[in-house]
Amino acid sequence: METVNTKMGSFEWLLLLILSVLWGGSFFFVGVAVTALPPLTIVVLRVGLAALALNLIVRATGLRMPKGWGCWKAFFGMGLLNNMIPFCLIVWGQTHIASGLASIFNATTPLFTVIVAHAFTKDEKISGGRMGGILIGFIGVAVIIGLDSLSDLGTNTLAQFAVLGAALSYAFAGVYGRRFKSMGVAPLVTATGQVTASTIVLIPLALVVDQPWTLAMPGLGAWAAISGLALVSTALAYIIYFRILATAGATNLLLVTFLIPVSAILLGVLFLGEKLAGKDLVGMGLICFGLAAIDGRFFARPLLRKSS
Repeated sequence: METVNTKMGSFEWLLLLILSVLWGGSFFFVGVAVTALPPLTIVVLRVGLAALALNLIVRATGLRMPKGWGCWKAFFGMGLLNNMIPFCLIVWGQTHIASGLASIFNATTPLFTVIVAHAFTKDEKISGGRMGGILIGFIGVAVIIGLDSLSDLGTNTLAQFAVLGAALSYAFAGVYGRRFKSMGVAPLVTATGQVTASTIVLIPLALVVDQPWTLAMPGLGAWAAISGLALVSTALAYIIYFRILATAGATNLLLVTFLIPVSAILLGVLFLGEKLAGKDLVGMGLICFGLAAIDGRFFARPLLRKSS
């Protein structure tokens, strides 16, 4: 497996910022869609429409999808870790908790990624600063959940753990997805392959579980949310995702979730009437501080000034 840059350049940071906005919007779109459709149907529409759009783009750009089983096996593996498991967990979780809160739990993804990358890569090992960031971040998660919630595991608490499970799945996906660069697969083709593989698996499940033909037709607002979720927060977002992953690595890429809660919370408050408790903001602050420690740049700058 090829090594990656542990420090990102200005272009990677710009892509990371754009990606955070696209994925922050996904929590808003899901918050709208869950009022009209069941979770599995939302996920199928998300990956299915994204797969259709990306396959059209691949054809238009003159690229070709690989035919060998080796690549498609990797696509199915990536689709499982990066689409099927986390999308289903997040959408189900958002039927019970606010989109802003879900985005905060999603911000734990880099914390899990540091651990997974340390275990399964040679060039993304845990340092002292990153270990401290992990501990601070998990304290933030504990503050948000609250010890009182653990004494009586209700639906809302299980929904919170579902979103945390999605974050863990994203962490494994970030490390797993590094293989596509060494396989010579272009980022656009990788994005297309994983959502196509996910769609192939999820359509039969949705037909059996949700029986979508029995559901009431969603309104215009729900369809607009699904379209935004599929085309903006999935198709476009994954093109950028695999571009960053190929050059900056899993740990750097998933720092994007450091930025996602801000946009998700603002959208939820402005358009969904959601509110967050004080402990949620305190927990988010701790998670952000932990992520800053993991990244290391913020704390390194004062040291550089003193030594200069």
